[in-house]
Order: sequence, then structure tokens, then C-alpha cells
Amino acid sequence: QVQVVESGGGLVQAGGSLRLSCAASGSIESINAMGWYRQAPGKQRDLVAHITRGGNTNYADSVKGRFTISRDNAKNTVYLQMNSLKPEDTAVYYCNVEGLNPLHFPINYWGKGTLVTVSS
Repeated sequence: QVQVVESGGGLVQAGGSLRLSCAASGSIESINAMGWYRQAPGKQRDLVAHITRGGNTNYADSVKGRFTISRDNAKNTVYLQMNSLKPEDTAVYYCNVEGLNPLHFPINYWGKGTLVTVSS
């Protein structure tokens, strides 16, 4: 079993900052990539930011220059620093983990999400 737990969401005014954290634990041999996705009410779940084990990153155009993804490989943890938040950033943010289990089978797990609300 693999557990993926997000934290750090909340209510913030436009222009403010939040830092999300996501920790993965359980039957994990290695993690190849971790990512943050978000889903606003009535919309599909979209990629926000993605980071590989080697540190290569990818961002949605809408968050470039405002959000920064980072990870601590030793702790199987990924972070999302969100600055200059806008009301349109309001969504449930989900963490995704891709890797291998101890039998070297691929794994892909999602957290339950953390709500970010940005007020205008």
C-alpha cells in the first residue's frame, strides 16, 4: 500500500502565498516523478507542475513565474510554493506520485486533495 498525503491548503487573499506539501509513504522502492494537479468546480483536473527525480520541472503556462515545485527525494516529499495567487487559482490541489514498488512494478497514486481558496 502507498499513502499520499497533501497538506497546506487554505484560504488566502489575492496576491498572497501558500505552500503545499505532499508526502508519499508505504510500499515504494523509488519515485520517478511527482506532480501537482488541480481541479476547479465543474472543470477537469489539469497539470499544475511536475518534477522528475533528477529535478527537471514542467509548469502550466498559467502558473509560470508564480509557482515553484521542489522535492526532497530522501523524504519522498514534493512541495509547491504558490506566490501572487489569483482567484482563478482556487481549486482542489492533488498530488500524484509515479514510481516503482519493491517488486519493481510501476505505481501511480493520487492523494485526496487539499483545497486552496483565493479571495478577491
